[in-house]
Amino acid sequence: MPTDLPNLLTLSRIAAIPLLVALAALREPWGDAAACLVFSAAAITDYFDGKIARERKMVSGFGRMLDPIADKLLVGAALMLLAGFDRLSTWALLPAIVILLREILVSGLREYLAGLRIGLPVTRLAKWKTGFQMGALGTLLAGDTAASVLYLSFLPVSLIGEAMLWTAAALTLVTGWDYLLAGLRHAEADPAPAPAAPQAGKPAATAPGGPGPLLRP
Repeated sequence: MPTDLPNLLTLSRIAAIPLLVALAALREPWGDAAACLVFSAAAITDYFDGKIARERKMVSGFGRMLDPIADKLLVGAALMLLAGFDRLSTWALLPAIVILLREILVSGLREYLAGLRIGLPVTRLAKWKTGFQMGALGTLLAGDTAASVLYLSFLPVSLIGEAMLWTAAALTLVTGWDYLLAGLRHAEADPAPAPAAPQAGKPAATAPGGPGPLLRP
């Protein structure tokens, strides 16, 4: 049910996005610190909703559908905020693009494989990728501005966040390639549907100017 605790935690990640955008849009040090806190709290729910659902045997179709959607919405919003507010250096845009494209790739693969009733399991390496990715985005949302109000100016917070983002992008390439190969294997094994036979008493359609049957895609 949507009102189960795991599903409520998943929904909270989506509900956190407008607040995250509003805080980041303030362009104030305390706003950046609060945006980091909101994003981090939302990211942590990604661990607890699955854990609680498995332990209490509350796994549902609604949760399986919504969980990856909530993750991608949260990550996509954070990346757009960082890029739109010039919180990423030129070189840091590259791993951000890689991460965003990978999310689109995996979404497409999951949609295709769902039609074949085949699940795409989350690997241990993918979990490490998610950890680095969420940590990097939270750190970058805080940035050096939030570090100043938290008396952490001695730390190169933005640089640390970008290093984590590059690490997440590298793991993204590896896991994305693994998922792509899995999808291609199933695509090669998926037989093409046979053309429909003409109904009794009705001739097959013929191509203009030729006697043969007209094949329709």
